[in-house]
Amino acid sequence: MDTFLQPADPLGEALHFLRMSGSYYARCEFSAPWALELPAFPGTLMFHVVTSGSCTMVVPGAEPRALRPGGLALVPHGQGHRLESEAIAPGIGLFEVPREEVSDRYELLRIDGGGDPVTLICGVVRFDHPAGRYLMGILPRLIVLDSDTPLQQEWLQSTVRLMAHEARTLLPGGETVITRLADVLVIQAIRSWLEGDPEARAGWLGAMRDPQIGRAINHIHRSPGQEWTVARLAHEVAMSRSAFSARFTNLVGEPPMQYVARWRMLVARSMLAEGTAALAEIADKLGYRSEAAFSRAFKRETGMSPGVARATARASS
Repeated sequence: MDTFLQPADPLGEALHFLRMSGSYYARCEFSAPWALELPAFPGTLMFHVVTSGSCTMVVPGAEPRALRPGGLALVPHGQGHRLESEAIAPGIGLFEVPREEVSDRYELLRIDGGGDPVTLICGVVRFDHPAGRYLMGILPRLIVLDSDTPLQQEWLQSTVRLMAHEARTLLPGGETVITRLADVLVIQAIRSWLEGDPEARAGWLGAMRDPQIGRAINHIHRSPGQEWTVARLAHEVAMSRSAFSARFTNLVGEPPMQYVARWRMLVARSMLAEGTAALAEIADKLGYRSEAAFSRAFKRETGMSPGVARATARASS
């Protein structure tokens, strides 16, 4: 493979896979005093955009954060948390709030306390691609993006206004528009965190920024079924075998072939959860010589058989 054809921005390519599938969206119209208690939704990202008014967000393990108009908050791990007008306000569970069902996945929530109003757009979303799921798993508990510069304020508020308009009217295709706008908001918030937080320069994220190791990781992500060896990966990025192995292990935190095996299992779990592909087909796509070899590798890596993993994913869905 010609290395000069590889992208100059491996981390950017990882962000390319952050395409969401919406699980639930809501427009929230609250007036103080109020507090909304959100349960945990494992395997999802939750986001909140304030379109008018202000509130406070409380995520266990993170400092409480004030959200102002145009503010965007992400909870990448689907952790339970609280939105409130004030700390002393009694909490109401998400499923106890009076609501109007606009569609199967979109609702209008209202809490009328008679005080200062606030309007939010909230969402619970999933990521279909393993790279997107992997990135979500290493993000912090909470990311908050405020429109604190004129340029950032302009694009953020413009996007939020369009999202708010779609949420109010919900014209044909409106749910799709909201999902795509949410894509933009979430990716922009993650980019802001990547640029400003020192933690984003360590571990896997730091490895993705490395010109050679990042390219090697992208090779693995694009073609998990290739017969990868340390020597072949090193050749693809123009490094010696020993130098490549040492740098990969130092940056990523595990040896190259261990990463290959783990990535294949992430892809396998995604394929098992999302479709009806036969085990033999999955085994072939991931580079295993037989269904039995794939099943042994899957159980060794995950602790369960492919059949159990598929059944568990379906039950969870």
